[in-house]
Amino acid sequence: MSKGLAMIPRFILAVTDLSPRGNHALSRAALLCAEHGAALTLVYLAYPGEAVPGDASTRLAHHALQLGQRHGIRVRAVSRLSFKVEDLLPEARRADLVVWGTAPVRGLRAFFAGEPVEQFLRTARRPVLVVRREAERDYRSLIVAVDFSESSRALVDISFGLGKSAEVELFHAVSTANEGKLRHAEVSEQAIKAYRDACRRHAQDRMFWLTDSYDSRRNRVLSAISHGDAARQTVVQQQNSGAELIVVGRHPSSRWSELLFDKTASRILDLSDADVLVVPHDHEPASSAAAAHRLAADALPVRRVRAGGPRPPQLPDPAAVNGRAIRAGQPTTATGGHGAPLPSFWLSAAAMGR
Repeated sequence: MSKGLAMIPRFILAVTDLSPRGNHALSRAALLCAEHGAALTLVYLAYPGEAVPGDASTRLAHHALQLGQRHGIRVRAVSRLSFKVEDLLPEARRADLVVWGTAPVRGLRAFFAGEPVEQFLRTARRPVLVVRREAERDYRSLIVAVDFSESSRALVDISFGLGKSAEVELFHAVSTANEGKLRHAEVSEQAIKAYRDACRRHAQDRMFWLTDSYDSRRNRVLSAISHGDAARQTVVQQQNSGAELIVVGRHPSSRWSELLFDKTASRILDLSDADVLVVPHDHEPASSAAAAHRLAADALPVRRVRAGGPRPPQLPDPAAVNGRAIRAGQPTTATGGHGAPLPSFWLSAAAMGR
């Protein structure tokens, strides 16, 4: 993923099965094209296990004509129908953004293979906007789930590029998984509280580092920190704030790893009824010659950083450090209310409780 550059889509691919959700996706894609001056391509993806309507190509071409006239954008419809996710890849390689609108798949097929959009994310390596709601206007508010990894800043840049005038809220949920291990080791509640406070201070420092460089949008950038499961807390935060879009990164994975280990992006897609933009951390730019020419012709955006801005905190994340120490059976560290080391008795208790 390119770092430090906003994603300004020039070529958008809209995937639809001509269901009501598919129509929402076509409308959202058209709004994004009108906002960014992008070209739009429509492609039909058949619902797994069902017969394709005989007039699918005609209906898709009719949608293209209507959207082009209504929004004043360039739209074309792909006459060749797609019956599986792999059929979408030739068009997807030329797209900066894929807007997805298909009805959810249920049953054993979805359990073992995953939803078609999940299959697409694993193979296409493109940012995918999964549309659930009717598109009536440009996005006015976004919530970006950040984990303070190297990809978090690029995720924020992409959010700024997609919603040029939207209010952006950065959200992070501090994991409480290690607290359960400490309780199992019979660590005192006072020590656990000090550990939680240290994790929160670290998250606040990292959040300040992440937001401080965006002076030009400071009045439209919010931040929030919570505790608990990242996927569930992100959805709760979106519901409380009324944000119209959730933006989340996605690490490369296989279907079996998703079944064995909870993946934040996949769980947000399952839990939320809002629109979700999933950005693979290893996503690639559009590969067509036309897209490359457009990107080269555009002047690179310049992000103004205030002189003497804060550097990223050098202290390690206490949640990560203590989590590794607990798993390895090594001594852990934490601080009390004024930065003083915690008593060592709770460390020995953690070791005894393995």
